[in-house]
Amino acid sequence: MALSDKELIINANKGDVLALEELIYRYDKMVLRLAMKYTGDSDDAKDIYQEVFIRVYKSLASFQFQSEFSTWLFRIASNVCISFKRKYSKQNHLSLNDEENSTYISEIPHNDALSPDNLVVNSEHGAKITEALNTLSPNQKMSFLLKHYEGYKIREIAEMMNCKEGTIKKYLFESVRKLRLQLENSY
Repeated sequence: MALSDKELIINANKGDVLALEELIYRYDKMVLRLAMKYTGDSDDAKDIYQEVFIRVYKSLASFQFQSEFSTWLFRIASNVCISFKRKYSKQNHLSLNDEENSTYISEIPHNDALSPDNLVVNSEHGAKITEALNTLSPNQKMSFLLKHYEGYKIREIAEMMNCKEGTIKKYLFESVRKLRLQLENSY
């Protein structure tokens, strides 16, 4: 029987390395996916992923079970992504030849049955969406990704980003407005 997050945290804080590994394993793909969607660059996403779990390791003893572990973890991930964006403020360009990035960002499932024409159109759409996402402020982008890509509720996003629900609603409203304008102008 699998241990709960709470049991894993307690065991990890007692020095159980396997408990810490299991805790990281449960959430590593979600953190990497969020970082990849946020940065659009696999190397940057891996750097963020590493920084997130270093912070989790260093701060796990101070986790007080006032929220779900996943909420706490995604708050850390959100902060690292936003800090990364502010620190490096670089525009990432995706190569259409880089199948991993172009497929991942545009959410196109790998399917050999797709025609080359459809692949080109989908890649172009994905590139335009990525470009539009990169025009958003770090907080707008994070709230948009958490809501529309990860499926979190506004209340959960507010808790993760450590702000009020009204602020998240404002970020989401502005991000949708900006994306709509950007995408309308690109077609």
